[in-house]
Amino acid sequence: MPSVAVALFDTPIGACGLAWGPSGITGLLLPSTTPQRTLATLKRRHTEAIESEPPPGMRQAMGRVVALLGGGADDLGDLPLDMAGVPEFHRRVYVAARRIAPGHTRTYGELAVELGEPGAARAVGQALGANPFAVIVPCHRVLAAGGRGGGFSAPGGVDTKLRLLEIERARIGNQPSLFDAAS
Repeated sequence: MPSVAVALFDTPIGACGLAWGPSGITGLLLPSTTPQRTLATLKRRHTEAIESEPPPGMRQAMGRVVALLGGGADDLGDLPLDMAGVPEFHRRVYVAARRIAPGHTRTYGELAVELGEPGAARAVGQALGANPFAVIVPCHRVLAAGGRGGGFSAPGGVDTKLRLLEIERARIGNQPSLFDAAS
């Protein structure tokens, strides 16, 4: 088996890409403009990877991502991530972000405080901007101060972030869903 394998899979928002190795998932890429572009980006990020049929555990992970992107409430928190090579601060940010339940949001500043690093909101944002595990590490659930969208490095930028939050019927703190008025 190769050290890293990749595959595309269809979701309600388009073809996502998954990369995995012996220690777990090494990356999840949200859809680009075409499935071919998504696959090319995935292969560029994982240069040693080959396209492969996913083993049962990875097929199950794909199914759970599909369900989440279809409006399910799975937090994906138990999916195994291979964080070899991920800087320690980024790991801490990813662990904290994974505790944010679907439909809920936090701010970059709130995560910084939770990490014991008040004033590190920008560093939290940079770590999330480098997140190779989109939706599994739910960086889309982390907003700028005041509930503003902030940035989003996935294809489609902030529009994709807002679309993901809409799918989850997200709310800010104890406020109603951001999207209730749009219903």
